[in-house]
Amino acid sequence: MSNSNEETVTKVQHWTEGLFSFTTTRHPTFRFVNGQFTMIGLEVQGRPLLRAYSIASANYEDELEFFSIIVPDGPLTSRLQHLREGDPIIVRRKATGTLVLENLHSGRNLYLLSTGTGLAPFLSIIKDPETYKRFERVVLVHGCRRVSDLAYFQVIKQELPASEYIGECIRNQLIYYPTVTREPFDNTGRVTRLLTSKKLFQDIGVEPLSDLDKVMICGSPAMLRDTKQILIDMGLQEGNHGEPGDFVVEKAFAER
Repeated sequence: MSNSNEETVTKVQHWTEGLFSFTTTRHPTFRFVNGQFTMIGLEVQGRPLLRAYSIASANYEDELEFFSIIVPDGPLTSRLQHLREGDPIIVRRKATGTLVLENLHSGRNLYLLSTGTGLAPFLSIIKDPETYKRFERVVLVHGCRRVSDLAYFQVIKQELPASEYIGECIRNQLIYYPTVTREPFDNTGRVTRLLTSKKLFQDIGVEPLSDLDKVMICGSPAMLRDTKQILIDMGLQEGNHGEPGDFVVEKAFAER
């Protein structure tokens, strides 16, 4: 396939029975902007089976990382869940997506609102030094059903602040707000409810969301729809390729 590279799986981590991540080699010619996605997959019966996956690694890292749910009868994830170190995987050479900094106007605070595996593109964005040049604070919200679903919790809380490259920005400008809906936890409630009740802003000690702030959204279809409407009702404008705005939405993330 002239438009794809065959990469090799270098690491697999199962966070829960339904969530896993994996890293692969990265072809020297593969380029992407932090926040973008690409098509990845496996060869099945002699044909490529591909789905859109956000790239969780930063664009300066040597390997590619992906974060996935497991759908038991999903054509691709039912196979990806069995990946092991050394296995081959197909990665399309082109990356795209709306969750990139250039699609937003500069502003005061940047809110990264995610649920489930929608966290993936924001893992690359919070590791991008440019993010912290554009905004005073970066607020990463990750909503899940259960505490165990908060994959990358320790990575964000402990590993990234200790990074020689990006640690200072993480420590000084990143606010991480994990929240769950079905178990007791420090933060509870759906992302949309946290916005409309203003509890999110009270908890993190910042002024409520306004047109001074910018937003990126990635998560379940219902979360995307409801959060987008909240922002539109506030008078915020959606951005896209070629026309920056106050918020951007990514609809292409792997659920299959």
